[in-house]
Amino acid sequence: MGAAQPALAVPDKPSVAVLPFTNMSGESEQEFVSDGIAEDVITALSRYPSLFVIARNSSFTYKGRPVDVKQVGRELGVRYVLEGSVRKAGNRIRVTAQLVEAVTGNHVWADRYDRDLADIFAVQDEITEAVTIAIAPAIADAELQRAVRKPPDSLDAWATYQRGLWHLSEANPDDNTIAQKFFRQAIDLDPTFAGGYSGLALAQLQAAAVYQKLRLLEAQSSAEALARRAVALDGADAEARSCLGWALQARGELQGALSEIERAL
Repeated sequence: MGAAQPALAVPDKPSVAVLPFTNMSGESEQEFVSDGIAEDVITALSRYPSLFVIARNSSFTYKGRPVDVKQVGRELGVRYVLEGSVRKAGNRIRVTAQLVEAVTGNHVWADRYDRDLADIFAVQDEITEAVTIAIAPAIADAELQRAVRKPPDSLDAWATYQRGLWHLSEANPDDNTIAQKFFRQAIDLDPTFAGGYSGLALAQLQAAAVYQKLRLLEAQSSAEALARRAVALDGADAEARSCLGWALQARGELQGALSEIERAL
């Protein structure tokens, strides 16, 4: 019983555990509010295909216990831990949340939300949405920085894709060429990963339309095929949908492009 638990392997893609939010109101009836916000955030984050989210039954085993984020990371096999608290004073509620990188203990993101308690369920939905749409890009940025720090020979498909995105964001012809190399490498490492295909499609469109490094018609045709492959692999991936929208727009199929972008949204 006293033996140390072995650390779980961390998945290739970013993984996050949402711990039960601490009820600091001193009112037991507010427990359902703090638990409800954490549960709703878990549900919302689970819809992101780029994230591996620990189920409620696992993360809620830490409820009411003093938490060491690094220990949580080891026991659940996650890179990121979201923790927070809920306080009620009169007719107002304050929710704080912070996202921590489990291995280092570094804060990736933090914020607080003050709301009137006119409709508790509406407030809960509003805070859940605000937290969720802040966490996803914060994790994406942290993952990109993590991939840039890793040696090239140790990259998995996800990290290779992130390296490609970094070079693509540098917005010059040489980095675009390097980005294409990394996206092709991501496809080779994992042919079922949609990100490699959508990243390569975007890089090819830029190479043709912006830098004149590829023939336009050939790049448009290739990019559309790559984007359709990404969507076929993961129809719920918003980036794959928006990439296909861009590819269709590039060759003048505007109605189809709008349809894909609406799906992405």
